[in-house]
Amino acid sequence: MTTPLYQSSITSLPLLSKGKVRDIYAVDADKLLIVTTDRLSAFDVILPDPIPRKGEVLTAVADFWFAKLGHIVPNQLTGIDPESVVAENEREQVRGRAVVVKRLRPLPIEAVVRGYVIGSGWKDYQETGAICGIALPTGLKMAQKLPAPIFTPATKAAVGDHDENVSFAVAQANCAADLAEALAGTGKNGAQLADEARIAAIRLYEEACAYAKGRGIIIADTKFEFGIDAAGTLHLIDEALTPDSSRFWPADQYEEGKNPPSYDKQFVRDYLETLDWGKKAPGPKLPADVIARTSAKYIEAYERLTGKTL
Repeated sequence: MTTPLYQSSITSLPLLSKGKVRDIYAVDADKLLIVTTDRLSAFDVILPDPIPRKGEVLTAVADFWFAKLGHIVPNQLTGIDPESVVAENEREQVRGRAVVVKRLRPLPIEAVVRGYVIGSGWKDYQETGAICGIALPTGLKMAQKLPAPIFTPATKAAVGDHDENVSFAVAQANCAADLAEALAGTGKNGAQLADEARIAAIRLYEEACAYAKGRGIIIADTKFEFGIDAAGTLHLIDEALTPDSSRFWPADQYEEGKNPPSYDKQFVRDYLETLDWGKKAPGPKLPADVIARTSAKYIEAYERLTGKTL
């Protein structure tokens, strides 16, 4: 097993930003290098311990979905080998965990699709009978499948802050304001792009769910990010349908009324909930067994989804 990568240290390319998990570098005016590290955030705090192979899993899962769902919407991938754009002594940092992508203008929303009532959606439903203002049937149980997937966008938060659920009308208004200059002369507007994103997100989710069901996995919900090129063409960007951006449940452990185990940070969250910790930075160190079990869960998600070993 390779040494976990907590943060990249590439000097042959300009560093543009470091997120919760990904480090982004400029390749040139048209392309970016995205390195997926082994960092893990919980409750919006980046924890001090890396999860071995997490970045490798997230990259492999996203690449799998980009290939499988590419007929629905264009995506960010260029097909360029990440090792070809960094210095020779930096190749180990990008091997198996990085992609070279098109430089695209992100939409200012998280495109969230929910197929089951769980998480913040369950809390919202209990309080209002709706999720993000979308009225739902009465009497739904925790983790129950919705009659049809719903699109519940959120604002994008800075590192350390929480995303905020918003109505679709607010999402359209945000896109219209944020993208007005970028879309000038394209014949498109931000409200249209928000609607395109909603349609694409629901279709991506539905096709992914149908495939995952055959692999014994329920995708309860997920979030996508979209961007546009100079012509205003919508692209799928960032990651897609990974254990970090989605709630994956083992189908054989699913039961209405209960919160099923998931293929992600479950062991980390469960451990953190036992601590007297204010859920603010700095995060606590993790025991070795929690790190190992979390790493194994990520790897299991990839292998179960794809039928391949990593």
